[in-house]
Amino acid sequence: MKLRLVLVLLGICLPFAATATTVYRSTDAQGNVVFSDQPDQGAEPVELEPLTVVPSLEPDVVAPAGESRAGAPRSDTAAPFMPYSVFRIASPSNEETLPTGYAGNVQVELRIEPELREDHQVRLLLDGEVSQSAMHTSAFMLTNLERGEHVLQAELLDTSGEVRHRSAPVTLYVQRASVNLPQNPN
Repeated sequence: MKLRLVLVLLGICLPFAATATTVYRSTDAQGNVVFSDQPDQGAEPVELEPLTVVPSLEPDVVAPAGESRAGAPRSDTAAPFMPYSVFRIASPSNEETLPTGYAGNVQVELRIEPELREDHQVRLLLDGEVSQSAMHTSAFMLTNLERGEHVLQAELLDTSGEVRHRSAPVTLYVQRASVNLPQNPN
């Protein structure tokens, strides 16, 4: 019985012993340090420290806002950030032209799904600069835009003011009356 136990243990441990190899350190002709598992001439064995292995943790399951995983109310007030399935500028559409009669005024409407959370805000960027400060809204009004091309983008901010989403850019072309062309047919 003891012989059988020894053979079983040897059979289990032998594969692990085969993977433990000695590492040798040597210096090549150019002075570079070389590590190898082959004992070349002048190579010395290297004593390696054992590896520390930390098992990974199971990912936390996100609880609904205001509840802990056990179902009890949470002590903190901010719910964890949950991404939106849709966050984009719905109007104006990309490469839309704003005619002269609008005098550079346009309403920007966002499509956000699911609905914007109470603790999140949105701000509007015009040509890469903040145009409208962060508000809890999905609509902004831009007034008196200069003629030419403009790029609109919306940013979603969390409770701490960190940008969590950025919409795809939307290009808007604005036509305005000009002193050079007062009777512009466009």
